[in-house]
Amino acid sequence: MSDALLPADTAGTGRPASEHAAFAKAAGGYYTPVVALFTAVLIISNICATKGVQFFADHSVKLGPIDILPITTDGAWFLFPLAYIIGDVLSEVYGFKAARRAIYFGFGILLLMVGCFWIARQLPALDPGYQSSFDAVLGTTPQLVLAGLCGYFVGEMLNSAALVAIKERTKEKHLWARLIGSTVVGEFGDTLIFCSIAATAIGIDSWGTFVNYVVVGFVWKTLAEVIVLPITYRVIAFLKKHEPSYEPLPVPALAS
Repeated sequence: MSDALLPADTAGTGRPASEHAAFAKAAGGYYTPVVALFTAVLIISNICATKGVQFFADHSVKLGPIDILPITTDGAWFLFPLAYIIGDVLSEVYGFKAARRAIYFGFGILLLMVGCFWIARQLPALDPGYQSSFDAVLGTTPQLVLAGLCGYFVGEMLNSAALVAIKERTKEKHLWARLIGSTVVGEFGDTLIFCSIAATAIGIDSWGTFVNYVVVGFVWKTLAEVIVLPITYRVIAFLKKHEPSYEPLPVPALAS
């Protein structure tokens, strides 16, 4: 039999050829851009975190062994809360399974990032004078990425699981309670793990400064969630309204 008489095949897929070009159907809705923003925040924050930051450096206030002032943190202090806010949006609108998929995706991208940075640092430099500057920014990145990976993975999983668990009980009511409650759980796990691993990479070398780093990070991230709660409410409301597949669970009628 001539090849011309054989059933046409679409690029070896085993499916009959069509008169039109074939394309896979992309997922609709806002899930993809939200995940893209979530991943971008993770990448940028892990690079910014390589810089140690200290506010009120000319003041010294102690409470026992704990340093109150100066305030010690890292260059990503303004970005980390955004990752949790986006994580809350994913969990609230798309559920734990979809949020977990985004967390896995971000985890893989961070691994790719640290691998690429390591390769770039090993390549011969065109101008050796710039190598030390390049290493100064990205040389500590593996330790910080390890801290970010561990803290982010545990924290985001706790945050998402807590939010969904609370939502199972409250349905569409008390959004503020599950947003804040899940943040407290997730941020505590994230901050403790991240700070424990990352502290030496940004120059923290005493217990007092370390405790300050943990407390400031946890309090700031939790407060940031509360401060932007009105914006989070509006984003969640917008997505629930415009996602065709969103189906809120019915709230049982009150007994008469």
